[in-house]
Amino acid sequence: MTYSIVMPALSAGMEEATIARWLKGEGDTVAAGDIIAEIETDKATMELEVERAGVIGKIVAADGTTVAVNTPIAVLLAEGEQAEDPAHSVVTAPATSSALLQAPTNVAAAAVPSPDAPSPRQVAASPLARRIAAQKGVALDTLSGSGPNGRIVRIDIEGAVRTVSQDADGSATARDPVSAPPNPARPTDMSYTEIPLTNVRKVIARRLTEAKTTIPHFYLEADCEIDALLDVREKLNLQSNGRYKLSVNDFVIKAAALALRQVPEANSAWTNDAILQFQDVDISVAVATDGGLITPIVRQADQKGLASISTDVRALAERAREGRLQPAEYQGGSFTISNLGMFGVRAFSAIINPPQSCILAVGAAERRPVVRNEVCLPATVMSCTLSVDHRAVDGAVGARYPAAFRSLIEQPLHLML
Repeated sequence: MTYSIVMPALSAGMEEATIARWLKGEGDTVAAGDIIAEIETDKATMELEVERAGVIGKIVAADGTTVAVNTPIAVLLAEGEQAEDPAHSVVTAPATSSALLQAPTNVAAAAVPSPDAPSPRQVAASPLARRIAAQKGVALDTLSGSGPNGRIVRIDIEGAVRTVSQDADGSATARDPVSAPPNPARPTDMSYTEIPLTNVRKVIARRLTEAKTTIPHFYLEADCEIDALLDVREKLNLQSNGRYKLSVNDFVIKAAALALRQVPEANSAWTNDAILQFQDVDISVAVATDGGLITPIVRQADQKGLASISTDVRALAERAREGRLQPAEYQGGSFTISNLGMFGVRAFSAIINPPQSCILAVGAAERRPVVRNEVCLPATVMSCTLSVDHRAVDGAVGARYPAAFRSLIEQPLHLML
């Protein structure tokens, strides 16, 4: 029996992914559970397992190829079968988390459609985008796609729907979507090196553009004195006997999580129908990787101790930089922390990570003069800036959060209660 291996849906909402590299070649024998390829999604590079034993008869999507979900990428032959055996024909079916679909196939005659090939209407669009467009009454030929090779994807349809307004007489008028800015022209009077865009970089660009142009940000800054925190951190690390090594960021995560318990309105997300106030405090932590920024999540951070948070963050950051994060480790989250203090940045304002309502930007801890009882004294001060979605969080409510966070971070023993 011969099987068609198709691109599986490795995460919720995934429409396409790129073959980072094949680990097995044509003619290689594989056993069930073998890793046959590395797949680059919009968040991470993930391993693709084969579910059945057999021989790789043909690879139809080479390294670097971007492929839509459910599109064949290779053919697996049973022992003794030949790739040119005319007794089989290709049949494919929808894929979920599985990469293998039991189906008779004819490798020699298999006509595998290109994921970016235009439809008979000469409009390149993903199946999900076509379905949403049909439901919403959006004409595909009026849109420009932001996917590979101009392919129309889900976010293009959603952007078009958001920009449709109803006239007084009931007719609809479409405006230019903010999610599809013009492609900047290449300079002609300068030399440059062209760096191809990865799926991760494309998604980062699209999401940041959407966040900055559609979310009404406002910013709240607090200066936190952390001398007491540094003293507690030093004592705890000395007493750990090497079992853990706490960072300032571990204290920040814990304080941010407990502050969300005090100001639950900040632990929310905006939708067109309701404000979603999350019951769990799941902190997304921004991690810089070679491919771009990713935000793995410390789940229920308010209920974890500092040592547990430290262990989680180190493990998540390591897997993020190696591209080994699983979807459950970066999908979701109710609040984000971005810390650039280790780079010497004094203060900055971060862009909200949708659909969350808030992100806390943490700057460097530095010695500054502070005034206490009319006396100027030196102190270690860390500036933190909260970016807030004004649709979900009002100014007065937002102001309560930095106050709660500062109180906790300046009294670190409260983080251990």
